[in-house]
Amino acid sequence: MESGEVEYLGQDLLDMAIEDRARAGVFLAFQYPIEIPGVSNAYFLRASVNAVRRHQGLEELDAMDFLKRVKEEMKTVGMKEEFLYRSVNEGFSGGEKKRNEVLQMSLLQPKLAILDETDSGLDIDALRVVADGVNRMRSPDRALIVITHYQRLLEYIVPDYVHVLSGGRIVRSGGSELAHELEEKGYGWVKELEAGQGARA
Repeated sequence: MESGEVEYLGQDLLDMAIEDRARAGVFLAFQYPIEIPGVSNAYFLRASVNAVRRHQGLEELDAMDFLKRVKEEMKTVGMKEEFLYRSVNEGFSGGEKKRNEVLQMSLLQPKLAILDETDSGLDIDALRVVADGVNRMRSPDRALIVITHYQRLLEYIVPDYVHVLSGGRIVRSGGSELAHELEEKGYGWVKELEAGQGARA
């Protein structure tokens, strides 16, 4: 993106520092989550949660309250407690990294969550756990944007809306049936549609 703005709750996200976006309730789950050697998962998660709580004018969680909460959330995503004391994502498998991101999301309770190819590299068991975590976050007060190329994720996370992005623009929108159409036909017809729209512009 070379120019423009991304408006979010009356603010331009592009003018905000990354930490300000996070405190404002924006969460991004990466296709390939990075490792942070030397920073324990427990420290990272507690610091993140308390930064958001401070921004919201809430009291910070002490170590005991945080541990109680995080251990409960870890059970829901099928993570062992030992992952709390390891460096963030260091040595984690692909599925463990994605579970860790769902754990972060469930603890932070963002207003807007963007999941970029979160199904990438997941086996079916990990996919179900991640999808369950996303479905638990569904709420009228929260927006979830799931970016994927594959129908299999959408068998577990049934979308309210499907948008097809091609060449930097939305070329087709619809309900969940549009995802099935893409699975059957592929993306070739989308490129033809995009070419047609470009000719009319």
